Amino acid sequence: MRRYSFPKIDLHLHLDGSMLPETAWELALARGIPLPADTLEEFRSFIILTADCRSVNEYLKRFEMPLSILQDQPALTRVARELVELLAAQGLAYAEIRFAPQLHTRKGLTQRQAIEAVLQGVREGAASCPTIGIGVLLCAMSVGPETVNEAENLLTVELAKDFLGQGVAGIDLAGAEGIVPLENFAPVFARARELGVPFTCHAGDSQGPDTVKAALDFGTKRIGHGHHIALDRALCARAIRDHVTLEICPTSNIQCETQPSYEAHPLRMLIDLGVACTINTDNMILSDIDLDQEYDHCLHEMGLSYADLIRCNINSVRASFMDEASKAALIDELLGCLQALPGKI
Repeated sequence: MRRYSFPKIDLHLHLDGSMLPETAWELALARGIPLPADTLEEFRSFIILTADCRSVNEYLKRFEMPLSILQDQPALTRVARELVELLAAQGLAYAEIRFAPQLHTRKGLTQRQAIEAVLQGVREGAASCPTIGIGVLLCAMSVGPETVNEAENLLTVELAKDFLGQGVAGIDLAGAEGIVPLENFAPVFARARELGVPFTCHAGDSQGPDTVKAALDFGTKRIGHGHHIALDRALCARAIRDHVTLEICPTSNIQCETQPSYEAHPLRMLIDLGVACTINTDNMILSDIDLDQEYDHCLHEMGLSYADLIRCNINSVRASFMDEASKAALIDELLGCLQALPGKI
């Protein structure tokens, strides 16, 4: 019997950070890509031992290994399919999987071909796992001054429009915070608004609440991470007023040292303030975490109740980019789980 019997949703999950170790090992060997271990068991141990990083930028360096592997269509399709199957086996009802097409073009793929490969994998996974719904988010990237990859970022937005409703659910801006002001990426989100493409945005993780403000100024109703909004009560009030939802990833925050501990994490405080929060894994394999383990930390170290977990999943459904009929059905189911709790906490 599963520890958490309510419908579970993960809104913040990176494809390249969630590749099964066995798959990474096999694909790397087949492609002649060196790995930092001599055996599969040593490779698994390496992933676990290096899960804790000193900073977000140190954490981002760990993506070089999976990215070096995911440079052809068969690899992208397989990893996407296996991730959908893994999430379904873990009992998730819905997930949004994000990746940056421009990071998979080193060996000749176009962004369009990378998207098609991932969507093919998602379709294959969904065909064998009909209990889970999946949306794909395409990430624009912050890799330096915004001019460095402006064309690639705007192309990602255009392609998101092309594939919207065909598996793609929206866009994101990911990558390193603080290299340049976040507001410099405003054209990416202005184009998304023009095209009617839903969007979220990484902000307020390694940097302070100023980046959350910049993301809100873009018009986003979702913030990837965003926990440093807790340092600015006026900004919290704005998020509440504007019905903004935070995609909180507790373990990632601890591993990257953007929060000192689970106990000191502001999630409980943000919930008490009335900020809509969700609980997510960020990078399941690189972080050696799954959603049940995140919930365990929330219950035992972060001061949340079982009812809080259900309410966070209701927030996830409301903030998701799934269709309205699916939202209504999942919310009804989650409300039923909430009402069935002893004492109706």
